[in-house]
Parts: sequence; structure tokens; C-alpha cells
Amino acid sequence: MTSKSPSLPRACALVGPFAAGKTSLLEAMLFACGAIGRQGRIKDGTTTCDSSPEARARLMSVEPNIASAEYLGEKWTFIDCPGSVEFQQDSYNALMAVDVAVVVCEPDPARAVMVAPVLKFLDGHKIPHLLFVNKIDTAGTRLKETLEALQAVSDRPLVMREIPIREGDAVTGYIDLVSERAYKYRPGQTSAVIKIPDALKGEESAARQEMLEHLADFDDHLMEELLEDIQPPADEVYADLGKDLAEDLIVPVFFGSAENDGGIHRLLKALRHDAPGPAATAARLGVKAEGSALATVFKTVHAAHTGKLSFARVWRGEFTDNQSLDVGRIGGLYLMTGGTPTKVAKAGVGDVCAFGRLDAVATGQVIGGADAGMEPWPVPLPPLFAFALAAEKKGDDVKLTGAIAKLAEEDPSLSLDHGEFGEQVLRGQGEIHLQVAIDRLKSRFNMAVVTAKPTVPYKETIRKSTSVHGRHKKQSGGHGQFGDIHIDIAPLPRGSGFKFVDKIVGGVVPRQYIPSVEEGVADFLRQGPFGFPVVDLQVTLTSGSYHAVDSSDMAFKTAARIAMSEGMPQCDPVLLEPILAVEISVPADFTAKAQRIVSGRRGQILGYDAKEGWQGWDTVSAYLPQAEMDDLIVELRSLTMGVGTFSWKFDHLQEISGRVAEKVVEARKEALASA
Repeated sequence: MTSKSPSLPRACALVGPFAAGKTSLLEAMLFACGAIGRQGRIKDGTTTCDSSPEARARLMSVEPNIASAEYLGEKWTFIDCPGSVEFQQDSYNALMAVDVAVVVCEPDPARAVMVAPVLKFLDGHKIPHLLFVNKIDTAGTRLKETLEALQAVSDRPLVMREIPIREGDAVTGYIDLVSERAYKYRPGQTSAVIKIPDALKGEESAARQEMLEHLADFDDHLMEELLEDIQPPADEVYADLGKDLAEDLIVPVFFGSAENDGGIHRLLKALRHDAPGPAATAARLGVKAEGSALATVFKTVHAAHTGKLSFARVWRGEFTDNQSLDVGRIGGLYLMTGGTPTKVAKAGVGDVCAFGRLDAVATGQVIGGADAGMEPWPVPLPPLFAFALAAEKKGDDVKLTGAIAKLAEEDPSLSLDHGEFGEQVLRGQGEIHLQVAIDRLKSRFNMAVVTAKPTVPYKETIRKSTSVHGRHKKQSGGHGQFGDIHIDIAPLPRGSGFKFVDKIVGGVVPRQYIPSVEEGVADFLRQGPFGFPVVDLQVTLTSGSYHAVDSSDMAFKTAARIAMSEGMPQCDPVLLEPILAVEISVPADFTAKAQRIVSGRRGQILGYDAKEGWQGWDTVSAYLPQAEMDDLIVELRSLTMGVGTFSWKFDHLQEISGRVAEKVVEARKEALASA
């Protein structure tokens, strides 16, 4: 049997693609456990979780929802994870804190590829997981074809634990392949035991044999029994199922209907018997068995009334309210009852609890001291979409920065940076992801913002050299202003930046004014003839003159700007656009579509190859102009059933001309005029 402690609370995450029915499944499980009196529905807005206005407005989960219940005397915490790939960071963080995951999907083989990213994460971290094929009562379900498609995207063998009983096109029950008993669904009740239909006895026997053969791959004794045509006892089969699940060797498969309460008790019983406990999970994560109380934070929330809450899983020892820790004093300790936080005096091993007001603690941090060798926390997902933000009320920029910092604490895949043109750029996983963040700025922090596309950091450079004279002379009574210089302007190789050379001899420009000349040149280069910073050129100060009374730092700085403004148009200025090195990851069936996306965005395809470690996936390498990246992730997901993604980094600057450059310059002039 698995090394678990059934008396300790266990935790289970529900994961899977958007619209698979995870929230409905959580409702059904809570109802079956008696934790809620009626099963809510998403379309009616009556579910226990997804209570935030952002979730209700979109009829979808936009953050993990945590609820606790008891089933047959054992405590469980269920975490319903968002299905949208735009909120994947939260799902990955939650999975690091659970004992087992239930991967929820639909009985549609065409949608099986949507499960691939989460399966890859689960197997990469050796997280035990079951598969629950939901909506099995939908007309025209294709369970066999769905499982074949799912097996193609799973690194672990899928092991059927039951086969369906059909009446016409409808699935009305199942046959358990271990106990070899048949059951008929009864909405709102446990399934009724019935006789195995004669027509299914042959199919049941074959399916059971296939299940045993999968288990025998990891059990030599069972293999010997099968070779000798000995039927193993049920206890041995159950023990193998639990052991192999805990070690992430197999993926047991169940099916049912969350909305109509089909197969829910069967799933709960499988979790109860087979899922490992917190001690086994702690060992898998590298937590030492002995030591002081220890927990890992997997989610941070800034709540309106309770302040900062750090949701954590307790692996060792016991925490109490008001306890002093190395990271601060616990200002409130909460457990989740249903979907509601309940204040408690203590939390022990296995509990999923919320620590109040531990301001110094971040998601992924260990509370109670770091254990050497503990599995690293998932790194934040790289940004794929961006908005430029500005507070509606002038003067609220500092407040806006602080509010976004709190949202980024809650979701590390959100980030804020300052663009080259003074913009605050919010980056995340997609348009919905950022819209939810903007809604939260308004609802939680009373911070209304305006959004725009981030300005592309174009640059300017020159193709030709020139020599130019710059003189600033002004007489206004008393001391005047006088600065006089001669400079050479010359192009440099791409990536050289700006270089200033002093070739003054004989003191024709006094030494104290030369830094002012360089400062004046650099000041001009911040905004060249096209309105963008100028790069990759050398300015050489060759000669000049001065006035003993009227010359000053400001006069020579102004003379330098005059010289640059007159000289730059003579140097054949040209616009440079940033080019990014992009790697697009897609299932191989979508590789051609990914290449067409690149070609349609003025990109250069560098090649493609099989994605390392991902069977049936390709990586397309390309150069893409940053100006064409704005909605790349939107188009890519729409053409790849939501699973395509990419990574990027700046590579080089490239000259552009013609109508493309003209449009950029026109838009920049309009932006500067309206600033």
C-alpha cells in the first residue's frame, strides 16, 4: 500500500482546459461530501467558488478557488485551478502544494491536445494525477478515441479503472474493473449496484486484463501471476494502483458527469483509497521528516478586510495564531470551510491554511526555515502580452505602482516595467489576464487606469558622415552667451551606441566646457529628427572658440545642440526597428500555421525542430519585428486550440524604410504633438 496517513488532511487540485467543467466538478464533490446544501451552477452565478466579480463577469475561474470538506470521515482540501492558459501560473503554484491532481477534460479527441501542457508539468514534477473525463452524458461522446488522443499527449500510461454502460447513445453507468461490479448513475445519490450486462462481460474482461498488464509493468509478482493465469486478489490490485499513482507511474482514468452527479462518489472513493498523504508528498518535495513547523506558501492574496493572506500547505509541525516566526507574527490563521475562510487557533500537518499579515513572505517561500534539497519553485512564466498604463487621475502614479506590485505578488506572471518613453508597461500572459488585473485595480484599490499599446522602442542612426559648425551667440545686456564648436559626425557599426571624442588642441575650447559639449550632443540624441533616440554614431569635437566673459557651460551645450540639429539631416538618417529572436512552441500539427504567422508579420523563419522533451511538438525559430508582436499570442492561441506559446528576447536593430517607416514617423510626430 502507499505510505499515507488517512487521518491527516489531504489536498487535491482540479486542473484542465478552459470549459472542461472543473468548477462544476468541485460543486458536485462538495455536494457529495455534504459541505454544501445544493449544487450551484456557473451560468446562474450560484457556485460556491468563483465568487469574485472578475470571475462572475467572465463565467470562468480567474484564480485558484479553495474549499474544504470531509468524505467518509477524512478531511480534504480541493483547489479548483483556472482552466485558461492565461492564469496558468496560479495553477502551477497550486499543484506544488497538493498530494494529487484530477485532470478534467471533455470526451472530445480534438480537444485532447489542450491537456498536454498541464500533463507535462505534472509529470515533470512527478505529481500523482488521475484523469476524469467529464460530460460523459453528452450525446455522441467518443470515449475510446478521446483516450487514444490523450495517451498521445501523456508521458505516462493511461489506465482505465472503469468502462461505460450505455443505453443507446447515453452513458448511464459503469463497470469497475477492480471489483468487477456494475453501477447505474442516480443523480443526487450514490450509484446503484446492478448486474453486469451480458453484452459487456467480454469487454469488461478484456479491459480488466489490459489494466492488470499495465500494473504488471511495475510489479514483477503481478507479472508472474498473469503469466501463470492466476487472477490476483483485489487487495493486491488496489495496492498496486495506489503505489503506482503515488510514484506517478500511471494515470488512472475515470469518467462521469459533474453537472448531473454521475461518477462523483466513484471519483471521491478512488481519491480516498489511492491518493498519497501529506507525509509522502513532503518526502517527494524534499521536506525532512524531523524539525520545527514548516509550510510552503503557494498563493498570496491582498484581501479588502483581512489584509495580506498567504495560503500555504503545512508539511511539518503545527502553527498557531499570533505565533512569532522568523518572517513575522501570524496576524490571523484561517482554514477554508466550503469556499469561506474560517478563523482557527491552529493548523497542523496536511492543512491548507491562510496566514494573515506576513508581509515579508512571498509565493513559493518556505515558512519555518528553508529545507536543503527541497524542490525548486516554478519560475514565473515569461510575459507574452503588454499594455501601457497610466492613472486616470494625475498624481496617482505612485499609488498605481504600489497597487500593481500587490497584484504581481498575487500572480508572479504579472510584471511592471518602465518603457524607454516614460510609460509604465504591464506585462502578462494574455489580454484577458491583463484585463482582469485592470479590473482588480479598480475594484480593490479604487485605481482607474487608461491603457494603450506600448510604444515600440525604435531608434535612429546615420549612414553618412559630415562636418558641421555650431555657434550660439546671444547678447541681452550684461553678460551674454557665447559658444562656438566644430564637430564631425560619423556612423559606427551596429550596436556601438554613442561615442564622443575630444580632439581639441591649443585650448580653443577650454577644458571645462568640453563635458558640456558632450552633454549637449547626448541631450540631442535622446530625440533625433524622426523623434526617436539616435544610436551608433561618433561625434568628434575638432575645434571651436570661446569668449572670456560670455562663454558658459550652457552656451556650449546649446551650441552642441545647434550643431547636431544642423548636421543630422546631412548624414542620411535612417529608422531602426528592434528585432526579437522568437521561439514558438506548438504541436507538430500546427507547425505550418505557426510559420505562416511569422511570414505574415514581416518575420524571418530561421528553421524548426522537434521540441526537446515534448513528443509531437515543434519549436519554430524566427526573427520578428517587435512592432509585430502586439497580439502574436492571441493569434497563435486561436490557431492552436490555446496551447501554442512562445519565448522571446531582443536580438538586434534593423533598418526600415519606405511606407512602413513613414507610418512610424507620422505616428511618432502625432504622439509628440499631443503629449
